[in-house]
Amino acid sequence: MDAIVMAAGEGRRLRPLTERWPKPVLPIDGRPVLATLLRELAAAGIGRAIVVVGHLAEDVERLAGDGSGFDLAVRYARQPEPLGSADAVSRALAAGAGPPVVVTAADTVYTTGDIRRFVEAWRSSGAVGALAVRRDPPPTPGHRAAVEIGAGLVQRVVADAPGIRLGSAPLWMLGPELVPFLDRLGGPPFELGEAVQRAIDSGLAIAGLEIGKTRDLTYPVDLVVENFPYLSR
Repeated sequence: MDAIVMAAGEGRRLRPLTERWPKPVLPIDGRPVLATLLRELAAAGIGRAIVVVGHLAEDVERLAGDGSGFDLAVRYARQPEPLGSADAVSRALAAGAGPPVVVTAADTVYTTGDIRRFVEAWRSSGAVGALAVRRDPPPTPGHRAAVEIGAGLVQRVVADAPGIRLGSAPLWMLGPELVPFLDRLGGPPFELGEAVQRAIDSGLAIAGLEIGKTRDLTYPVDLVVENFPYLSR
C-alpha cells in the first residue's frame, strides 16, 4: 500500500521559523516530525510514500532521502503553488501513487500505532474510504473542523451542529472509487474535504474512525512546549 504525505505547505502561523525551515523538519520530542511520521507509516505496513513538496522542498527531500533510513521507499511530487490538499493528492496520484492510499499531513505526530490501527479498521469497515477523527485536540472553529458521524460513517466532513466533540485529523484513506471526486472542485484552493463530502452526498460510505491524541506545531511557542515538556504545568 502507498501513502501520500502532504509536505508542501508554507506553515504561515509558524513564521518566522518557517521562513528558514519547512514545518515538517521541525522537531517534536527532539525528532523531526516527518521522520516520526515516516517510521509510523512503515510500521503500519506502508511500502512506499509519495511526499508532495513545495515550500523549501530541498530541505524536506534532504531529510527523507530515498526512504531507506525509515524502512520504506520515498518518491516525490512537486506542488509549485499552495493549491490545497486535493491538488496535492492529485499530483501524488499522477506521480504513481496507487489507491487505496493513505493520505496524511506531514506535520502531525500521531499516537504510536494509530496509523496501523486506522488502516486495519478501514479494511474491516467495508467503506470505500475513511476519515480519522480525534477528541484531543478538540474541534476548533477555523482550524480543526468538527465532524458529524452516524452509525460509524461520516455524514458531514465539516459540521456546524453544536456539541460535536470529534474533530477531523489530517489522516484519510482513499479507495479508487473516490479518485473521480478530486476533479471539478471549487477553488483554488482545492480541498480534499470537499471531494470526500461530494462522495458522501453521492451515496458512498466513508468510515469515521476515532484515533488517539495528535500533536502538531501550530505557533512558534509550540516548538518549546512540545520539546521541553518539563516547562508545562
